[in-house]
Amino acid sequence: MTEYLDNKPYLIDAVIGNSRFLGSVLRTGRLVRFWWPHVDMPQHADAIRGGIRMAGADRTSWFDGTEDGWRHEAAYVPRTNIYSVQASSPSSPIGVRSELYAVPDEDVLVFDYRFTNNGSGPSSFSFYFFASILASENPYYHTTQFHPHADALVHFRHDYSFAVSGANVCTKYQAGYAWKAADSGSLNGDSIQMSPEGTMEWAFNEVAPGETVGMTVYLAAGRRQEAALAALAEAKSAGISSLRARTFSYWQNFLDSVPPCPVDRPDLNELYERSLLAMRLMTDEQTGSIIAAPEFDERFSRCGGYAYCWGRDAAFITTALDKAGLLEMSTRFYEWTLTAQDSDGAWQQRHYHDGSLAPSWGLQIDEGSSILWGMYQHYLALPEQERSAFLDSVWEAVRKGAEFLVRSIDGSNNLPMASHDLWEERNGQHTYSSAAVYAGLKAAASLAERKGEAASLFGGWNGTADRIAEKITTLCWNEENGAFYRGVNLAIEAWKVEQAEQAGMPVSRIVDEKGYTRYRQAFDPIVDVSLLGISVPFAVVAPDHPQAVRTADAVERALTVPVVGGIKRYEDDNYIGGNPWILTTLWLAQYRASNGQLDEAQKLLDWAVRHRTISGLLPEQVDRSTGDTAWVVPLTWSHAMFILTVHLIAEARTKSELSAESANR
Repeated sequence: MTEYLDNKPYLIDAVIGNSRFLGSVLRTGRLVRFWWPHVDMPQHADAIRGGIRMAGADRTSWFDGTEDGWRHEAAYVPRTNIYSVQASSPSSPIGVRSELYAVPDEDVLVFDYRFTNNGSGPSSFSFYFFASILASENPYYHTTQFHPHADALVHFRHDYSFAVSGANVCTKYQAGYAWKAADSGSLNGDSIQMSPEGTMEWAFNEVAPGETVGMTVYLAAGRRQEAALAALAEAKSAGISSLRARTFSYWQNFLDSVPPCPVDRPDLNELYERSLLAMRLMTDEQTGSIIAAPEFDERFSRCGGYAYCWGRDAAFITTALDKAGLLEMSTRFYEWTLTAQDSDGAWQQRHYHDGSLAPSWGLQIDEGSSILWGMYQHYLALPEQERSAFLDSVWEAVRKGAEFLVRSIDGSNNLPMASHDLWEERNGQHTYSSAAVYAGLKAAASLAERKGEAASLFGGWNGTADRIAEKITTLCWNEENGAFYRGVNLAIEAWKVEQAEQAGMPVSRIVDEKGYTRYRQAFDPIVDVSLLGISVPFAVVAPDHPQAVRTADAVERALTVPVVGGIKRYEDDNYIGGNPWILTTLWLAQYRASNGQLDEAQKLLDWAVRHRTISGLLPEQVDRSTGDTAWVVPLTWSHAMFILTVHLIAEARTKSELSAESANR
C-alpha cells in the first residue's frame, strides 16, 4: 500500500465490463478495482489515476478525485454499460470528459479522455496516466517494463500481463516507482523495474480557448506479454471511433433482443434496462456462473465477501432472466451448477466461477434446494422443443440433489437437518430453509414425472415434501405471534441458555462425541422477511392462506423502518446498522401482488425505485436514517427482485382486468 491509495472505498458508483473484464468505478471516473479473465477473481488494480499538470505548475492535479476542487457529473450513456464523467475545477481552465468501458469480446478496457480549454487564453498542459497493477492481488514480485515498439508499459507477474498505451505516442514515461514522479511531473525514463507502478505522459501545447483535444488510453490483458501486446495493437489499430461504436451497438442490441419492460413507465423502463445490463456484467462469460456483487471488502473487514456465486441468489436471478427473455443466460448457469455439485448430491453455500468451493460457514441447505427449484422454473420457461435436451443435461444432478435432500431429513420431526440460514448467521432447522427443501423436492418430482422415471421415485420425493409442508404449517406455526416461527432447534451459545429459559423457551443440551456440550433453543420466534418465502416463491401455502396473510402482516408491522420506510431483514438485525434492504422490500411487494393487493405492492416497488443510486443501480441496503445508499452496489439479487416484482404486478393487473371484463359480460 502506497501513499496514493488509502483503503479502497466500500461503496462504488458504477460497474463496467464485458463478462470477462469487470470494473468498479467511482462517480469521479476513477477505476478502483478490475477483475480479469473472470468476474469474481482475481482482482488486479492497486491504483489507476488520471491527472493533468498545467505548464509551469509544480504538481499534477488528479481530476479523478476531489482534491483541487474537482467536481464531477456522471452517468451511464443511456442503454449501455459505458460510463461517462464530466470533471471541472475552478482552479483549472481545463475541463475533462471521460468515458470508461470494456470492449465486448475483447480483453481491453478503454479510458477515453477529452480535454476542453474553458479559459480565455491558450493553455499548455500534460496528461498523466498512472497505473499500479498488483496482478491477482499479490503484493510481491511484480515488474513493469516499457516496450518502445508498442509505446506501451507492460505490468506483469507470473502469467498475468497488462499492457497500457495511448492512441498517441507518449511524451515521457517511467517504469517502476512512478507515483511521486507522476505527482511532480518528472518522469525519468526508466524502462524496467521490479515494481507494479508505471506512468505515461502526453503533452498538449497551446490549446486554444474552446478547443477540445483527446487522448485514449487502452489497458489490454493477456496471459503472456505477447498476448497483452497483441490485444493492445488490435485495439489501437481499430481506433476509438470503431471500438466505441462497437460497444454502443453491442449493448443496444442486447436490450433490443428481449421484450421491453412489461409496464410502460419511464422510471421503470430505465431501471428495468439497467438491471438487465448490470446482471449481464455479473455473469461470467466463460463459465456461466453469476456473482452476487463485485467484491468491495477484500479484507473481510465488515463482511464475508460478495464476489461468489450463491445458488440461492442465482435461482432468483435466473428466474428473473427467464421472465426477461434471457433464457440462454439461465441455461448456461444451470450447466455451470453441474461443476459445483458435491459427489453426494449437495450444493454448498457458495462457489467460485470454476465450481470450486468458496470460503464458507458450512452447509446451507436452501442453496441446493433453490437450484433444483430454479431448474424447474427454467424448464417451464423454455420453449417446448428445448425442454427435453435441458432436462437430459441436468437430470443426473437433479436425481442426486433430490436424494441428498431426502437423506437430510431429521427423523425426529420430519424437517430438514439443521444448517445455516439464508442470511448465514445462525444454525438451526429454519422455516425458510425447510420451505426451500420442500420446493426443491417438488421441483425434482415434477422433473422426474416429465422424465418418465418410475412412479416410486416421483412419489418418494413428493411424499417427503408433503411431510415437510405438514410440519411447517404445524410445528413451525407461532399462533401467539400470528406468524411462522423463524425456525426450530436453534443453536445458541451457553450464555444465552439462562436468558432463553427465563423467557419460557425450552432448551435442550446435547453432548457430542468429543465431549462438547451443544445447546438448542426449541423455537426461534423472531419475525423474519424470509418467512414470506413459504408462500412466495416456494408455495408451501397459498398467498391467501390465513397463515400466509397473518405472517405477511406481521412482517410489515415488525420490519417497516420508521421515517425512511422499506423493510429490514428481521427484528433484531444489526448488520451494517440494521437497514432496510431493496430485496426484502420487493419480497413483500411480490407477496402483496401475488395476493391481489396491487396498490400495496406498487407502493413498495416505488420505494425501491426511488432508492436506486445516482447511476441507476440497485444497492443491497438503504441507510435507515438518511435514505442514502448504505451497502453493496450493485447487488444482483436486488436487480433480480425488481424484475420479478415488475412482472408479478403486471401479470396480476392483467389477471384482475380479465376477471373484471369476464364479470361484466
